[in-house]
Amino acid sequence: MTRSSNSQTDGPDGRAEWMGLLARAPEADLEAAWRALEPELTAVGYDLLRAPQQGLAMARGRAGGDGQAFNLGEMTVTRCSVRLTDGTVGHGYVAGRSARHAELAALFDSLLQTETWADRIMERVIAPVRASRAMARARVAAKTAATKVEFFTLVREQAAGPE
Repeated sequence: MTRSSNSQTDGPDGRAEWMGLLARAPEADLEAAWRALEPELTAVGYDLLRAPQQGLAMARGRAGGDGQAFNLGEMTVTRCSVRLTDGTVGHGYVAGRSARHAELAALFDSLLQTETWADRIMERVIAPVRASRAMARARVAAKTAATKVEFFTLVREQAAGPE
C-alpha cells in the first residue's frame, strides 16, 4: 500500500529529502544496504519502467550566490524508474553515469513510499546516509574554521596636544 502524498513531501523525512540523499549517497553505501536487506526483499519484485539511461542536464549558477542566474554548463545525469509488483513507482536521478546507482535510488524511493518498507528503509538506509553526510559537512566546517582569520582594527588614542 502506498503512503499518503502529504507524508511524502512534508517534514524532514519528505520525499524530496530522501531522493536528494539517495542521489548524493555513495553508490557503495547503497549497494551494501541493498545486499543487507536482500534476504528480506525476496518477496519484493520490480520491473524497470525506464531502464537506466544517461543524458545531460544544464547546471545553473548565480554570481555571488544571489545574483542573476546563468547557465554554468552541462553535467551528465543518469535516471531510472521502477515499478514494484504492488504498483508503487520509484524514480532515481543521480549525477554521473552510474546505472546501478540510479537503479538503487529508484528502488529505495519506491520502497520508501510503501507502508510495509518505509520505516525499515528509513532506519537502515536513509538515517545512515544522513548521518554520514552530516559528519562529512562537520569535517569540512572544522577544516574551514581552522583556517579562519580574525581581523580587527586597533584604535589608538592620540594624545591631545596643548590647547
